[in-house]
Amino acid sequence: MPHSPSRATSPTDEEAASRTAHGSTADSGAGRDPASVDAEGSVGRAGPFPRLLPWLLLIGGFIGLAAAFDLTVEKIELLKNPAYVPSCSINPVLSCGSVMTKPQAEVFGFPNPLIGIAGFGVVVAVGAALLAGARFRRWFWIGLQVGVTFGAVFVHWLIFQSLYRIGALCPYCMAVWAVTIPIFWYTTLHNLVQGHLLLPGPARRAARALASYHGVVLTCWAIVVIGLIGLRFWDYWSSLL
Repeated sequence: MPHSPSRATSPTDEEAASRTAHGSTADSGAGRDPASVDAEGSVGRAGPFPRLLPWLLLIGGFIGLAAAFDLTVEKIELLKNPAYVPSCSINPVLSCGSVMTKPQAEVFGFPNPLIGIAGFGVVVAVGAALLAGARFRRWFWIGLQVGVTFGAVFVHWLIFQSLYRIGALCPYCMAVWAVTIPIFWYTTLHNLVQGHLLLPGPARRAARALASYHGVVLTCWAIVVIGLIGLRFWDYWSSLL
């Protein structure tokens, strides 16, 4: 039986295949967020943030919200009964009562935990929305950046006040410190890597370098804060040994 001659690929077929391949490539990039493309036209590296950030916002925000809520309840009890001893007053150093009665606890004319309830409520909602697949525009991420930056600056001011002005630590406040710093850090890295915060070339490369060592930077940050706490109250800690 005679065999059917194989069909040779014509130049016309090759051109069509090439156009199809190019079209598929273009279509795959058409859905990308323009804000994630940097000034050089390349898509910013997402790193671990798409998986880590939503969970961090949800869980960290919930911890901060719970701490702020408990502080608010303790503040109300203290207002009703000035002799009330808050549940988080454990010893002369770990003493919420010593902190809650100071002017620093009402910087804006009302108890600071109310700021935490509002702020962490937003953080929890954003984390849940991201886990559900929501995508936010650049202006939304910039707004979140403003909020977490305010929170980080405020927390570090409170750390200074607690260590060197009040001379006492509030356990619930420290829980807020512990979640605010990583929330600020990873939100900032996300915005830098994704191009939501516009930076010149050298600063953009520095941001990518920081993103590569995000865990190291956060660990060093925590060690510095813990070290300051240890040094400030070393006399008391050493008395317990």
